[in-house]
Amino acid sequence: MTRTVRIVGAGLSGLSAAVELAADGYRVEIDEAAAGAGGRCRSYHDPQLGRVIDNGNHLVLSGNTAVAAYLDRIGAQGRLAGPDHAEFDFHDLRTAKRWQVAPNDGRVPWWLLSPARRTPGASLRDHLALGRLISAGPEQRVGDVVKTEGPLWERLIEPVVVAALNVPAKEGSARLAGAVIAQSLARGGRASRPLIADPTLDAAFVAPALAHLAARGADVRFGRRLRAITFESDRVAGLDFGAGEEPVGDAAVVLAVPPWIAAELLPGLIAPDRHSAIVNAHFAVDPPKGARRMTGLIGGTAEWVFAFDDRVSVTISAADRLVDEDRESLARRIWADVARTLDMPPDALPRWQIVKEKRATFAATPEQDARRPSAKTRWKNLALAGDWTQTGLPATIEGAIRSGVAAARLAKASAGA
Repeated sequence: MTRTVRIVGAGLSGLSAAVELAADGYRVEIDEAAAGAGGRCRSYHDPQLGRVIDNGNHLVLSGNTAVAAYLDRIGAQGRLAGPDHAEFDFHDLRTAKRWQVAPNDGRVPWWLLSPARRTPGASLRDHLALGRLISAGPEQRVGDVVKTEGPLWERLIEPVVVAALNVPAKEGSARLAGAVIAQSLARGGRASRPLIADPTLDAAFVAPALAHLAARGADVRFGRRLRAITFESDRVAGLDFGAGEEPVGDAAVVLAVPPWIAAELLPGLIAPDRHSAIVNAHFAVDPPKGARRMTGLIGGTAEWVFAFDDRVSVTISAADRLVDEDRESLARRIWADVARTLDMPPDALPRWQIVKEKRATFAATPEQDARRPSAKTRWKNLALAGDWTQTGLPATIEGAIRSGVAAARLAKASAGA
């Protein structure tokens, strides 16, 4: 008899669980509330821009092993673009100063000895303080562990921590910030190259996965929002998508939905309940020839500028302060920062789109990190997946994919593998 696993949610965590299960011959059935797959990592044609855009810009590091394994399995190797070596470009809008942080490839960090490679104005000793984040305890904030003033903080730690944790840097979890460093800079430049999906997130992470799953007989159904779960003793007995209970029988279930939905469906679930916004801006303009693929901005509204072949995109994390701002005035402010960075006319505002995600990720503070559940639940045939589960990482693509793999392994055990 074919073993079946029901997956609720077709974001990256659900897709990675499905890919893992299909590889071992399981029948996979996926139900997704939206009209398409990808969750927060989705792409779509925007009629205002006349372009296919991503809902946001998601950075991957070359040391993300789960991402690499996932792309390899779905046949999407080479869908991520980035420099051959670890290079991070910055531009201070207040002083017009530009610089590049450039770790060397190997594990021995000799780049810290070179003023031309390390953060300008910061000493070797300043940079070594980053190691304290790696050994931080679960209750410590970033501001408890490292100095929150001076060149290193302003020009490297703060912008990177805000991007990784999606909270103001001082209040972020030092443990989660340290986990990112441990899997990138601490392993050398080969593990630290910044990579982005090119041309889109869908082309890299979603469409190849759906094709891979279809070839293995998976059934993916859209427009099906899970309304209720029924339980019998220590098992999930049925799923209700609005037309009555559907018995699951002997199937295992992977619940790969946002934390607020999981909390509504599962009695007694403790999950993150504070979230932070991300604002993304997209401009229908070709970037100048030779523009850097990614630039971190200091001292402006825009934080990270991404130059694609047919558009320029901006990501602003920890953006609760911006979500209620008028969209056009926000677009103009962001474009002014972009124009200065890319040496483009500041008054010639291109066609634009602003995407506001009010609950983009859980707020990666020590208190919220402590609320993250494991993939295993008290119901024998139910596992959780999502970057908000306890992956040991902040809400990243790597964490989402890892969570799906962890949930798939639990599902295999409960389905009698």
